[in-house]
Amino acid sequence: HCSNMSPTPTPPKYTVHTTPPPSTLSYLTGCVTSTIFASTYLLTTPYILFSLYSISQRRIIPALPFVLSALIPSLHSTWVTKNLLGPMCGYFNYSEIREYSDSSRSADFKNGKSYILAAQPHGVISFCGMCSASYCIDEFRLIKTAAASVVTMVPILKHVMGVFGLIDAGGKNLKEHIKKGGAEGSVVIYIGGIAELFKSSRKEERLYLSKRKGFIKLALTTGADIIPLYLLGNTDTLTVVKNGPLATLSRKMGVSITYFWGLFNTPIPRPSQMVYVRGRPLGITKMDNPKQEDIDRWHEVYCKEVERLFETYKGTCKGYENKKFYID
Repeated sequence: HCSNMSPTPTPPKYTVHTTPPPSTLSYLTGCVTSTIFASTYLLTTPYILFSLYSISQRRIIPALPFVLSALIPSLHSTWVTKNLLGPMCGYFNYSEIREYSDSSRSADFKNGKSYILAAQPHGVISFCGMCSASYCIDEFRLIKTAAASVVTMVPILKHVMGVFGLIDAGGKNLKEHIKKGGAEGSVVIYIGGIAELFKSSRKEERLYLSKRKGFIKLALTTGADIIPLYLLGNTDTLTVVKNGPLATLSRKMGVSITYFWGLFNTPIPRPSQMVYVRGRPLGITKMDNPKQEDIDRWHEVYCKEVERLFETYKGTCKGYENKKFYID
């Protein structure tokens, strides 16, 4: 348990970037867009079961979207993330705090430097991460996001989420990906994964992190430095059923198939404020054969940095001022 860590008293220099107030049309478009993502998560599993039943009854037409999605590979579309997801930034009153500037990161990418962007908390659906994909400069949209293999294969879901550029989160696959260098060899990893999804709460902030050390070993063995990303607001938009058979199955499968809700107990996400906080690189350098004590030491560094980001900037996100922080 990475607890009892005091944040540094003086935060480093940072810049704040905010989205302008949306028009009524843009606000409603952002609401509809985010609801489509939430509804897709909710309805994909029952639709797949319905499609399989339809196929068994030789009724192909109702199952046609399922069949086509199963056959057609997903597409990483930077155009979609840039142009169609923009209204979500207004709906969630999205802003960014950057301790590590775009220009510094771009310079590192040009020099072939790869980064592991360690994002937490996961939330039920990472709308803060989605907003960042729309808000960022074009170069950063080349960065892939690691996901459980089941997410990259499930029909319908793989196409809706595939626009963000998903890659299998397996260690061997990520090592090969990082070798590319630059933005194309960098990757976003949601450290807490599905386990952290079920810790989402509007009352407290809990990260599933104590046992998650594989990303540290990946960084040490590849030389890809870690940039911590804290996604304030990610756990406020939707509430998830945390117990029951569907929740258990979700944890085992690595994808959410349980029920969740937002406004008025519907899939409409709450328009909670989102603040994307980008910390500084940890300063990890490559080690050919890192020992467990090396992994533990850098994991401790990461834990402290994540807590510092939360405690330093939680006051910038409405509803977070009094939230308590825990690492499980």
